[in-house]
This record gives sequence, C-alpha cells and structure tokens, in this order.
Amino acid sequence: MKISSAEFVMSNSDVTKCPKDKLPEYAFIGRSNVGKSSLINMLTSRKSLAKTSGRPGKTQLINHFIINKTWFLVDLPGYGYARVSKSSKKVFQKFITAYFSKRTQLVSAFVLVDCRHEPQKIDLEFMQWLGENQIPFSIIFTKADKLSKNKLPIQINSYIEEMLKYWEEMPNYFITSSSTGLGKDDVLAYIDDINSQLKNLE
Repeated sequence: MKISSAEFVMSNSDVTKCPKDKLPEYAFIGRSNVGKSSLINMLTSRKSLAKTSGRPGKTQLINHFIINKTWFLVDLPGYGYARVSKSSKKVFQKFITAYFSKRTQLVSAFVLVDCRHEPQKIDLEFMQWLGENQIPFSIIFTKADKLSKNKLPIQINSYIEEMLKYWEEMPNYFITSSSTGLGKDDVLAYIDDINSQLKNLE
C-alpha cells in the first residue's frame, strides 16, 4: 500500500462523536513512551502527522486520521501514564474502553510494545481484555533498531514464550523501527489485505 494522503480529522473523548463514516478503522495503542507517534509518522511517511494531536491535552484523546480517503488510523491515548493522577487514568480507561466496546467501525487494534523490555503486566492484561472482548488485534514490537541483531530475536522469543502461557497461539505480530522503516511495508500490506477482503464482502 502506498499512502498518498494522510489527514488529521478530529480529536475527542466521546466515542459517540467520532466520525460517522463507515470506513474501516485501525486503532494504535500502547504504554506511554512506546514510540507511537514516531511509528504513525513512519507508517504514513509524514514527519509530524501525529504531532497534530500532540498539542497540550490532545494526546489524551481519541485522534482520527483519514488515510487515502479510504480508512481511518486511530491514535489512542497511551495507557500507564506515570505522570497523571489516578482520576485521570480512570478517565482515559473509561473512554478507551468505550471506544473498543462501542466503535463498530473498528476492524483491528495494534498494541505497541517496546521490544527492549521484558513483558509488562499492563500490556499482558490489556491484551487479555481485548481477547476476552473478542476484539481482533496484532502486536507491534517497536524500537527494534535499539537492539543488536543477536539480541532482537532472543527478546522477541522470550516475549512469545510469555504470551503462550496465556494464549493458545501467539497473536499476529510485527517487528518495527521508526528510525529505519523496518516493518512499515508489512504493517501496511496487512491493513491493505484486510481492506481488500472487506471490500469483497460488500
């Protein structure tokens, strides 16, 4: 898939005010500092697309970007904010949960995980929640360039081993680097393939 256009549409915290279009949506979510904005900019070949939602307060909202006029990339708030109050976290959790529970246009979620770290409880619990609620998702391992060629597969395999303690099989996953562009074609091809399947069902 070649991305010829990528435009910011809206930000809000109320799922009922999200775009009314019936276009497929792909939601990107992960812990804070996982490299979500950089990944979005890398995927869309735009240096500061995600920065549109990076003004004060905007990163705490549901952000919609329309891609090629045919599908939405949805940038969701990072969970696990270290610098916000417990009450703020509850607010984030409430509308993130509402988005996943009520947004019928959602086709798949992408859960971002920093491949340099050991499996985090908050990530595992969130993916478990997605599974229990039958929400399709893939894992995107970010910052692969930060690990050596020898260390990277070891780290990914250890994550897979941990996941298989809870899952019958490993969810679909991608290994990416916003710095080198690793994984870009794979993620976009995956989205393109799903969109093609959806079109055939119309």
